[in-house]
Amino acid sequence: QVQLTESGGGSVQAGGSLTLSCVASGGTFYSMGWFRQAPGKEREFVSRITWRGGMTIYGDLVKGRFTISRDSVKNTASLQMNSLKPEDTAVYFCAVQVSSYSRFDNWGQGTQVTVSS
Repeated sequence: QVQLTESGGGSVQAGGSLTLSCVASGGTFYSMGWFRQAPGKEREFVSRITWRGGMTIYGDLVKGRFTISRDSVKNTASLQMNSLKPEDTAVYFCAVQVSSYSRFDNWGQGTQVTVSS
């Protein structure tokens, strides 16, 4: 079973940048995704990258500001977050799809991102 470990969260002022990383171990998968959950809100999709082809998709709220990438050798996906806004404040989680038709699963423990105005 794939195990995921996120890192890179922290506190930053609005307009700043942070890079999150997610390291996978213990198995193979089709894609890795980032999600976030703010207090009192439902978890929302942020971005996803397919592991073989590197195809990416983004949620509307982060499109143009966030960039997802992967290092297949290190089994790591990164989420570069620029032009951060206070509404980006949330716990960010990574998860994987084992296949193209499976749901996201094997969630990491999450990493807190706090953006102050």
